Amino acid sequence: MNGSVATRSPFLQVLDGTPLNPPPLWMMRQAGRYLPEYREVRAQAGDFLSLCYNPELASEVTLQPIRRFGFDAAIIFSDILVVPHALGVGLRFETGEGPRLEEVNQAERIAALPDTLDPAKVQPVYEALARTRAALAPETALIGFCGAPWTVATYMVAGRGTPDQAPARLLALREPALFQRLIDHLTDVSVAHLSAQIRAGAQAVQIFDSWSGVLDPLSFDRWCVEPVRRMVEQLRAEHPGARIIAFPKGASIEAMEKLQAVGVTALGLDWTADRASVCARLGDKVALQGNLDPLRLIAGGGALEEEIAGIRQDFAGCRHIFNLGHGIRPETPIAHVEALVAGVRRAL
Repeated sequence: MNGSVATRSPFLQVLDGTPLNPPPLWMMRQAGRYLPEYREVRAQAGDFLSLCYNPELASEVTLQPIRRFGFDAAIIFSDILVVPHALGVGLRFETGEGPRLEEVNQAERIAALPDTLDPAKVQPVYEALARTRAALAPETALIGFCGAPWTVATYMVAGRGTPDQAPARLLALREPALFQRLIDHLTDVSVAHLSAQIRAGAQAVQIFDSWSGVLDPLSFDRWCVEPVRRMVEQLRAEHPGARIIAFPKGASIEAMEKLQAVGVTALGLDWTADRASVCARLGDKVALQGNLDPLRLIAGGGALEEEIAGIRQDFAGCRHIFNLGHGIRPETPIAHVEALVAGVRRAL
C-alpha cells in the first residue's frame, strides 16, 4: 500500500502520518449533478444505475472534478446500494425521491441472500477503478468505498430511506438475532467488495455510515463499531496497511473514539462535530477528515470564507484532510467550489 505513489500524494501522506499545510482536499459526492459535464454523461447513460455499471462512463465522471478543480483525491463513482443489488435485491432510483429497494426484513428472505456478490454487478465497479487509476496522475489518490453494514441494512429493511430509519431500529430491537444475521452477511460481502476495490487500484477505502447518528450508544457499539472492527481486521489480514476511513455521520465524540480504537486510519466528521474537542482527543491517534457544512458552500461569500479559515485553524497541527461534512448538493454554484479550493490552498 505504501509504495512510490504514496510519497507523491498529499492525501496519502496525511493518511500515512504526515500533517500538511495546506491540507489535501476532496469532496464527498464531488462527481455529481452540480457539474454540467456530469449531467451530460448521465443523460448519455440513460439512468443512474446504468451509469454506475458502465466502467467507461463511471470512470469519466470520476475524473471530471479532478480535471476541473484539481482535487487531491478521486472517489470512484458508484453507490452504496450496489452491494444489496449485487445480492439480488431489487433496486431502482425514483427521480426526486431516491432509492427504492425490495424489502428484506423476513427470516426467509435474509436466509436466501447469496454468499457472494453477483460479478455482473460489481465487476464494472472494479473495471472503472482500474481505468481511473490508469488515467490519474501519481499525486492524485483514488478512493474506493462501501456503505457500512448498519446503513445498508436500514435501506434493505425499509425499502427506502426514512426520517430516522425506524423500521431497521425496530427489527433490531424485536428480533436482534435475525438482524444480526443480516449485519453479519453485509459485513462479509462488504469486506469482499472493498478488498476487490483495493486490488483494482483503490489506495484508500471509505466506509459510509450515514445513519449511525440515530442509534443509542449500546446499539452503536453492536451495529456500527463491531462490524467495522471486523471489516478492518479482515481487510488488513488480506491487505496489510490498508487505509480505511470511517464516516459515522452524526456520531458523538465518544462514539468516534470507539471507532478509532478498532484501527481505522481516519475519521470523517460531519459539520456538527466540535472540531477543537475532536482534535484534542483524537488528533494524535488518527487522521481527521471534514467538516464544512455543504450549505455554507452553497451560501458562499463570508459564510464560506470564515468557515474555511476556522476549519484550518481548528485542525492546525492535526493530520487533516479538508472535506465537506456530507456530500455536495446539486444546487451548489461551481464558482463557490472554485473559491473553496482557493481558500483551502491559500497559505495561512
